[in-house]
Amino acid sequence: MAGTAAGPLDGVRVVELAGIGPGPFAGMLLADLGADVVRVDRPGGPVLGIDPARDVTNRNKRSVLVDLKAPEGPVRVLDLAERADVLIEGFRPGVAERLGVGPDACLARNPRLVYGRMTGWGQQGPLAERAGHDIGYLALTGALGLIGRPDEPPPAPANLLGDYAGGSLYLVVGVLAALHHARGEGGRGQVVDAAIVDGTAHLTSMIHGMLAAGAWQDRRGRNLLDGGCPFYGTYEAADGRHLAVGALEPQFYAEFTRLLGLDPEQAAARDDMTRWDELRTAVADRFRTRTRDEWAAVFEGSDACVAPVLSLGEAPVHPHLAARGTFLDHAGITQPAPAPRFSATPGAVRRPPARPGADTAEVARDWGLPARGDEDEPAIPRPQEDR
Repeated sequence: MAGTAAGPLDGVRVVELAGIGPGPFAGMLLADLGADVVRVDRPGGPVLGIDPARDVTNRNKRSVLVDLKAPEGPVRVLDLAERADVLIEGFRPGVAERLGVGPDACLARNPRLVYGRMTGWGQQGPLAERAGHDIGYLALTGALGLIGRPDEPPPAPANLLGDYAGGSLYLVVGVLAALHHARGEGGRGQVVDAAIVDGTAHLTSMIHGMLAAGAWQDRRGRNLLDGGCPFYGTYEAADGRHLAVGALEPQFYAEFTRLLGLDPEQAAARDDMTRWDELRTAVADRFRTRTRDEWAAVFEGSDACVAPVLSLGEAPVHPHLAARGTFLDHAGITQPAPAPRFSATPGAVRRPPARPGADTAEVARDWGLPARGDEDEPAIPRPQEDR
């Protein structure tokens, strides 16, 4: 991809076997950092039910179309794997092997390959063969039980905590660590088993430590960071919108209560947990006297640790995020910019979301793949592989 910005992973070749959820997000992150990510799409799917041109998780990638159920399908993937540094897949355990593109077959062709596997339950265990989704993985790890009010069922926190934090990010960390090992003296490739249950459980490490030390109650809404504390939570304003408060430290709490206009006697309830319900009511009553944006103006420029709760549409134009370029517009789509940032090898959005099969001929040329004469074959819908 001559003429484009090079990130820290420039020169790393990645094969992504198309899927949905955490696998594509991991591929996007690697691509944002400069890797040449080739997505292997199947005729007819998988899809998210949105226009592929707007699927931001496929930005910076190229796509080839391969029917893994056709006689030549597995051979074409193995040809890619032979030339790649990394391959990632998100099938259920055993599916890649049945299709002929499992770790043994790929590593036989390329012993230095890092083979990343993304699943919810992992490659082994009683639930490994079962279907699942983000919310179920969160439920079993205890993470879901941390979230929400104690008198209500735990809410569904989108799929950010499990799929992406506990899944994609751990897959990327594992892949990069294995790649470092493979590139060392005498290093060889290996299989990275990234399970969402493992990653999500790992994210709760600090809280498990607090629980062991007696500093955390194993009940929702009874702790410093889970909404049990009246100066760490969310409040409704007069217009029905919300503000987030994180005034934990004494000096920040003092600034918070001063700007909120809280009575000093009420503010003193901070240090008496038996009065926290009283304090929460007093704070809530004050917040309901003005709109969200009026309160945001009151707290602007202070260390009171109060922020307006913005919508997805509002976030890109917030002055701080706009100044940092946290969001950008590319190919007509407002989207998060690559992260994290690098001083010498910045990541960039170089290409719009890859259209399924659109880059087959280009990839064959750049990767030196055997010419098969079907680079421009049309996408023929077929049933989606069981995951």
